[in-house]
Amino acid sequence: MIAVIARLKAKAGNEAQFESAMLELAGQVRAKEAGNQLYTLCRDADGGYVMLELYEDEASLAAHGQSDHFRELAPQLGPHMDGRPQIERLEVVG
Repeated sequence: MIAVIARLKAKAGNEAQFESAMLELAGQVRAKEAGNQLYTLCRDADGGYVMLELYEDEASLAAHGQSDHFRELAPQLGPHMDGRPQIERLEVVG
């Protein structure tokens, strides 16, 4: 399994729009990606966001980035984000 931690920042004043778009994307991922086991938006104590992701394998992760819903919804996040996401990829042990 492959885990992904994506650290994201919303522009000040755009948090509600950012959360709405991210939650729409999360719903689509959960409904349409059989190889995805977790896609959950979290907020840290400093107001930053973390998307926790878990995929069965490389093919599932690749399919996520190429999915129609990701390609349609990801551009809606851009105007609400403060910079590019920081992505950390991990291999699940066990």
